[in-house]
Amino acid sequence: MAQRRDALADAGLRLVARDGLRALTHRAVDAEAGVPSGSTSYYARGRRDLTALVVARISERLADDLDGVAIPPVLDVVGAAHIADAFLTELATRQDAQAARLAMLTELRPDDDLRVPLTSADPVRAALVATAVRLLTALGVDEADGAAVDLVGLVDALLLYRIAEVAPLDAHRVLAAYLSGLRRPA
Repeated sequence: MAQRRDALADAGLRLVARDGLRALTHRAVDAEAGVPSGSTSYYARGRRDLTALVVARISERLADDLDGVAIPPVLDVVGAAHIADAFLTELATRQDAQAARLAMLTELRPDDDLRVPLTSADPVRAALVATAVRLLTALGVDEADGAAVDLVGLVDALLLYRIAEVAPLDAHRVLAAYLSGLRRPA
């Protein structure tokens, strides 16, 4: 049952990433997932439930990506930038999930119940910030808690540039410059 739900949510992600939130319908998800008509309605009764299903899948995917991040107890700027850039690259491999998230953040602005889980209010986002705190602490950054929120925002902006193909950008260089500016002098 969970596999079917995940497959339907993934189909919804693909639809939103490719065609926008308006394309997210039960019939379209059924067709995209290659399941019998009406299958999606079992897991999501209405359009709002269907949107919530996709939002939840985005959070699940982020949690999966976050599980793979290993941070040693001590880091230099090069190592910290490498870890942050590798995480960014991992997030970017899930282009559909990231494109859908970016589209939904904009289109769901008036609906806090559905939009907020895609923002810092999501428990997975809190875990992401906690991971950034660990990275910055290993780097020796004072006030790592505040800087971690900024680092997550920077990674999010770099992800937007990569997914939306806004402009060519050397993410590693940007991250290294940012992290160099945070590091306390030896």
